[in-house]
Amino acid sequence: MILKVELRDFRNYSSLDLELAPGVNVFMGKNAQGKTNLLEAVAYCSTGRSHRTPRDRECIRIGESDAYIRLYYRNEKKVTRPGAEAPVDLVELQLHRTGSKAGLINRVPCQKISDLYGLVRTVLFSPEDLSLIKEGPAARRRFMDMEICQVDKVYMHYLMQYNVVLRQRNQLLKDIARRAGNGEIPSDMQAMVQVYDDQLIANALPVIERRRKFVELLERTAPPLHARITGDSEEIRFTYEMNVPSNPDDIREELTMAFEKDVRNGNTSAGPHHDDIGIRINGTDVRTYGSQGQKRTAALSMKLAEVRMMEQETGDSPILLLDDVMSELDESRQTFLVRCIENHQTLITCTGVEDSIRKMQKAKLFHVEGGVITE
Repeated sequence: MILKVELRDFRNYSSLDLELAPGVNVFMGKNAQGKTNLLEAVAYCSTGRSHRTPRDRECIRIGESDAYIRLYYRNEKKVTRPGAEAPVDLVELQLHRTGSKAGLINRVPCQKISDLYGLVRTVLFSPEDLSLIKEGPAARRRFMDMEICQVDKVYMHYLMQYNVVLRQRNQLLKDIARRAGNGEIPSDMQAMVQVYDDQLIANALPVIERRRKFVELLERTAPPLHARITGDSEEIRFTYEMNVPSNPDDIREELTMAFEKDVRNGNTSAGPHHDDIGIRINGTDVRTYGSQGQKRTAALSMKLAEVRMMEQETGDSPILLLDDVMSELDESRQTFLVRCIENHQTLITCTGVEDSIRKMQKAKLFHVEGGVITE
């Protein structure tokens, strides 16, 4: 549970010291006042990166050289004896206009930003997330990776290593295309291809296996939620669509067969970086043939399932961040979402308080204007 958020020169906030309620916190205001910036800051400390931009310096207030985010939080799993209160922990993120950033845990610098993963677990709902189905496979891979990385640091290690090797192999393919031309591939480059293929396979296998388990859990968790949202009128099913088999010899064969094409294109065409999640409603591929309403409901089911799955895997409730999604849902889906979030610490942004939010018990309301938040 987050107790307090402090911001210094982050986006349009020059200074913010905000205490949060343990339940639902509603942030209301006109557009471009700083509501989404607040949620971005919380998510930043959860994953070490912004979900809105890959360039950290864009998050620093104009005219300033640095920005700071601090989250004071309490992990109830740290309670050592009945009746005792968990200690207050602090996670910090420092952003520098030079492009560097640093994370601190209880004021001790992290060796790497990825150390922040899993300390304050969050699930973000945004209008973009409701487009999860109609977007391409990359969006659904991000959906998998963001949830798994917050609960499984071993997976995060293999995924990061896989991406590093993938970039190196792709650069080698481009170098081969430049040097080899229509002639033979230099022997030193042939040897490097073998090295990168070995490393790629070694890291791909655990990524594939963990994603397979994730989709199996999604297949158990999301369908009952989807059935409740749709009044049992729709049955949703999920499958893991692997780009390569989960066998090292088969992956190597795929890489070998695609090598000439990969050299021409300058990128690796075989591997889990091309995975997808198959989604069917009543037997029909909703990604291609589903209506807008079906795609939106399927995405909502997946996000709510993500919350349940994170609870099951960690025994702890994630903080929910709802960025102006109520206005994207009809009344029945709003009501269902409200019922699902009332027992979680939640930060909701909106331009006006929807009727579904007004019905919430113990919701704390804030007004946001020009980077200033008042209760």
